[in-house]
Amino acid sequence: MGIARRHFIQSGVAAAAAPFARARAQPAPPIRIGVLTDLSGQYSDTAGATSVACTQLAVDEAMAAAPGLAVEVLSADHQNKADVALGIAREWLDRGGVDVITNCNNSAIGLAISDLCRQRNKISLNTGAATVELTGPKCNANLVQWTYDTWEIAHSTGIATVKAGGDKWFFVTADYAFGHAMETDLARWVKDAGGQVLGTIYYPFPGTTDFSSFLLQGQASGANVIGLLNAGGDFVNCIKQAHEFGIRPPSIRLAGTAAFINSIHALGLETAQGLTYTECFYWDLNDRTRAFTKKAVARTPGNYPNQIQAGDYAATTHYLKVVQQLGAARAKTSGADTVAAHEGDADRRRRIRPRPDPHRWAPHPSGVPVAGQIAGGEPWRLGPLPDRADDADGASVPAAQRGPLPARQGLRPRLADRDSCGWQALVCAPGWRAAARDTKTLIPRVAISEPWYETA
Repeated sequence: MGIARRHFIQSGVAAAAAPFARARAQPAPPIRIGVLTDLSGQYSDTAGATSVACTQLAVDEAMAAAPGLAVEVLSADHQNKADVALGIAREWLDRGGVDVITNCNNSAIGLAISDLCRQRNKISLNTGAATVELTGPKCNANLVQWTYDTWEIAHSTGIATVKAGGDKWFFVTADYAFGHAMETDLARWVKDAGGQVLGTIYYPFPGTTDFSSFLLQGQASGANVIGLLNAGGDFVNCIKQAHEFGIRPPSIRLAGTAAFINSIHALGLETAQGLTYTECFYWDLNDRTRAFTKKAVARTPGNYPNQIQAGDYAATTHYLKVVQQLGAARAKTSGADTVAAHEGDADRRRRIRPRPDPHRWAPHPSGVPVAGQIAGGEPWRLGPLPDRADDADGASVPAAQRGPLPARQGLRPRLADRDSCGWQALVCAPGWRAAARDTKTLIPRVAISEPWYETA
């Protein structure tokens, strides 16, 4: 009887201990990345499923390189509505174990998600929203601004177009955060270059499909450039309708501010002739961009990656490098600390090329004219852009065109490395006075998209 009792007690102790043994054996929770993007609306081609695929590509490569790393990718459709996006994001952060929200290819949504991640101490890895406010008054220690912003696009497209003779502008502007930020920045650079802004008209976003009255007002204004301060389906519709009304070069130029190769492909080169736009990534620029594109297109055969989608890959790649450096458990504990881990690496700083404004660091874009014929039967090739190899530090602007910046109250830049992706990002913390520094002025080079992108 005593043996049976001892056996029963030992069995009970073992059974009670079993859950603890299992708990000790359980792996750490995976890193979860939520891609919050437009999967069904007018921005779905320029982000959407291809952004999800490029994020997953980066995750697959990272896990293959580090077998102990566990990462999951979630995706959801924000429908270009900030309230819908916030509802999804709260569910992800509060109950879904999501550590990073990325893409957010709508500036109103990008601003809302950045603030929510600050409140929850998670990470907003912004690759799609362009408003400059993200790295200005709305900047915070949980935000990484990747890919591009309205400052960069406006500077490149605006100055290049004015220098080419397009000095009288009329803006057709999407009436939300991106459009207003782009208008402010573009007007500044057009005027600084010696041009004029003759008028602006705002249209409701989203939901507008007929742009004829806005375009005809631009034509009647006396402008020789109509600046399209929109993107995605709105941009494509504007170009098509302008073409139908005969609003085209040489009488009136059309300038895209957030145009993408996907939009040019949708339009066709005949309709898009004469358009000037700015991109940070072009798939056929060099061997590295072609190698990345080959991997991406294998997962999204109907769509070539643009600057946002390449940015999704690059940003995720660099985030996961930091996760490996810190360890997944520590990276999940504090978004702000994970973001701050980019700071202090002298080798990374050496390879970053600063932009003229100490608030933001980003790729060096150029005004890219849509010209020439489809080359070699490839419908995604824009025309005669030369093949250019990337250089070690991204320096491509002559020293004579560089100059120091005055000291100003600003945001402290913390820089992401570019050893495998060539991308440059800004992470911000308030309260730092930027000292004068020797920077390279962003000079747009028409017909040459500046090299920046590397793959491992």
